[in-house]
Amino acid sequence: MRKHLMKFALLLAGVCLLIVSSTGFAEEIKVGIMVPTTGSEATYGKDMENAMLLALAEINAKGGINGKTIVTVTGDDGCDPQQAAAAASKLVSENVVAVVGGYCSGSTLPTLKIYGDAGIPVIVTAANSTKLVAANPGNAFLINSTGDDQANTAVKLFEVKKAKKLAIVHQGDGYSEDLAKLTAEQWKKAGHDVVAMEIINKGEQDHSSLVTRLKSKAPDAIFWTAYYADGALLIKQLRQNGYTKIIAVGDGSNSPKLMEIAGKAAEGVFCFSNPTVEYLPAAKAFAEAYNKKYNQEPGPYSALSYDGMNLLVDTMKRAGTDKAAITKALKETKGFKGIAGPISFTAQNKLAQSNFVVLVAKGGKWALAK
Repeated sequence: MRKHLMKFALLLAGVCLLIVSSTGFAEEIKVGIMVPTTGSEATYGKDMENAMLLALAEINAKGGINGKTIVTVTGDDGCDPQQAAAAASKLVSENVVAVVGGYCSGSTLPTLKIYGDAGIPVIVTAANSTKLVAANPGNAFLINSTGDDQANTAVKLFEVKKAKKLAIVHQGDGYSEDLAKLTAEQWKKAGHDVVAMEIINKGEQDHSSLVTRLKSKAPDAIFWTAYYADGALLIKQLRQNGYTKIIAVGDGSNSPKLMEIAGKAAEGVFCFSNPTVEYLPAAKAFAEAYNKKYNQEPGPYSALSYDGMNLLVDTMKRAGTDKAAITKALKETKGFKGIAGPISFTAQNKLAQSNFVVLVAKGGKWALAK
């Protein structure tokens, strides 16, 4: 009797598996997420991952894609080129149909060829160096405006503020060096002077010698083009040593943590930023859902990350899960309605319309500059 029962149980299990397979309930679509979940930019990376997972939770709750559940694998790029290459190789080995993410341009850059060789389409949600455009094998799509758009925004602000002499500080990585060079080129083209182009090492604590050099050049404005953790220390030391003129930062420093670290020294600092949730009427429901799920406010790249995952799902609904078909459908995307704004692509797979805004630090928070 015991043998008969075991045979029946095995037969029943096989029938159930056959039914599940034939109805498609067990089928899954595997998508890669690439963000820094460790290192100095992990706060940004986790926020981006949270936004993408929220998007997928909403989509899966509505039946996924034709009844297929979307699952994810996260690759931690650590904002480090070597770690990013390893993360990309991991996602390729997992046979994901597409990847969404990319925060630091310097670490995103080496992954494009890895994904390109594997034929995997990538929606780049935050990284925006023009080097990504030049190195794009055709599989990557940038939904954040690129550095040349940001440089143009910066030049316009400095001119409005009557600045003539500009000092620029970067960290030599793909993102901050690119933005520094683009801004310098546009500033000089507008007939103005770049009186200093400085570079500091990541993690450096004492900027006293740099502050002395910068002050000796008497710039009307200083533009920090790298990330908030180091930028906050530089701003603090500039103000403590008597620099009272314009300080501006790029979108890599648009975190509220810049003000937490810099304190009162951050007051009045300008920031060139991608569209963030606070200034997006269409993002209200997303912000509420994010807060409810994670018990915190969504960060500066959450809206773009949410849009990136929703764009991928929209594309797969149009094209299926074949990697080449997804790439083709992404190229053909026109006016996808994201909470951060419409998404269409140029021939170079760049966002067709600039999305940069100018913020200013007021009372420990970012506000839209008037």
